[in-house]
Amino acid sequence: MKLYKTILLGAILLGLALAGGAVLRKKGASESWRAGLGGSGFAVVELFTSEGCSSCPPADALVASVQQEDKNLPVYILAFHVDYWDRLGWKDAFSEEAYSERQRRYAAWLNLSSIYTPQIVVNGRKEFVGSEAGMLRAAIENGLNQSGDVQLSLSGLQLKGGRLHWQYKAEGGEVATAGKKGRLAVIAAVVERSATTSVRAGENSGKTLTHVQIVRSFQLVSLDGKGNGAGQLDWPTGLGAGDGEVIAFLQDQENGRIIAATRSAVE
Repeated sequence: MKLYKTILLGAILLGLALAGGAVLRKKGASESWRAGLGGSGFAVVELFTSEGCSSCPPADALVASVQQEDKNLPVYILAFHVDYWDRLGWKDAFSEEAYSERQRRYAAWLNLSSIYTPQIVVNGRKEFVGSEAGMLRAAIENGLNQSGDVQLSLSGLQLKGGRLHWQYKAEGGEVATAGKKGRLAVIAAVVERSATTSVRAGENSGKTLTHVQIVRSFQLVSLDGKGNGAGQLDWPTGLGAGDGEVIAFLQDQENGRIIAATRSAVE
């Protein structure tokens, strides 16, 4: 009987410990689900979306949620609105053919047979359906836990006559190796922080859609063996300087891998 009571007590204590752990994990997830990350990495999250796609609003909402969760972390969200949905009843005002071409480039890098929306690519390495919350958070966590020796910084941002002038500096081991072989390029994008659209046709007809981190223009500058350089970006008409930012990242043009990233506000 004494042994039975001991075993029973042990089982009760174990159950309480497990339950308490579950409560703590749940609480931790709601407050800061990445507390205690030990890496010095980053996560570049590229969402390929369209206002003409009925499956896309949940993905737009997901990245908006992640943006709030990770606002103090090196998580860089870029929403590319593709143009191949435009012929199906509603033209997305944020869409560009160049964004569809970028998605096709990822299809080649990642050995995909086709492109689709919504799609997310994280750090140029991992792709999945854009509304998969668990996969997105896991990919971001993995990126943040990585480490590397490459740094990218922006400076000299000046807005003049509808053009944004910018300068970059890239440092680190791969800059000196892959950069000299012409494999590395800096991708810089003007990103509008948020916008709302009332859709009047197509699959989302009658809905009011909210977007975050909308790519409005972007530029690729090859390093060509150099660790610093400059570029110019078109600045969207009507967009205030405080309503946008520049996100830049360093990408291997042979395989799509992103090895550094940064952002800068525009004065």
